[in-house]
Amino acid sequence: MKEIRLHARAGQGMVTGAELIALAANYEGKSSQAFPFFGSEKRGPPVEAYARIDNKPITIYEEIGEPDIVIVGDASIMSSVDVCSGLKKDGIVIINSTKKPGEFGLKTKRVFTVDATKVALKHFKKLILNTVMLGAFCKVTGVVKLESVKRAIREKLGGKFPEKMVEANINAIQEIYDNMEVEKVNA
Repeated sequence: MKEIRLHARAGQGMVTGAELIALAANYEGKSSQAFPFFGSEKRGPPVEAYARIDNKPITIYEEIGEPDIVIVGDASIMSSVDVCSGLKKDGIVIINSTKKPGEFGLKTKRVFTVDATKVALKHFKKLILNTVMLGAFCKVTGVVKLESVKRAIREKLGGKFPEKMVEANINAIQEIYDNMEVEKVNA
C-alpha cells in the first residue's frame, strides 16, 4: 500500500489533489481512498489531505501517520507544521519551492523540489497548486500514470469549470512533468 499525505494552505486545492490521485488509481484498477483533515474552513490555514492506493481492497479509514510520500504545496507551512512527521525511512518528499532539495535540511534523502508556483501563476493566474504538484508526483514516483491523472482532471473538473480551465490544468501538469528533472526513483 502507498500512503500519501498532502500539505498546503486552505484554498490551494490539495483536498481535490488527493481526490484526483485516488480517482487516477481507480482508472488503473487499483483500490484507493482520499479524504481531508482540516480545522477551520477558511482560506489560508494549513490543511492536510490523504490518499491511499493499493492493489487490494483498503480497510483502513484513518489519518495517515506514516506516509510513504509527502507532497508540500506551500513550503511556508513548514515553519509551523512538521510535514515529515512519521515519514517512512525511505519516504519521498515533494516540495513546491525554488530552493534546492538539500536546503531544507530534511532527514530523508529523497527530497524533490519544483517551482509549482511559477507554473500555477502562468496557467491559472492564482495559486492553485494541486494539479501542478500532481505532475511532479507522477514524475517522481510513478505511483499513478500521468494519463490517468489527466483523465481524472477531465472527469472531476469537467462540467464544473469551463473547458479552458480544464485544459489549463492539463497543460500545467504536463509542463511540470516534462520539465522536472529527477533521478529515477522506485517508489
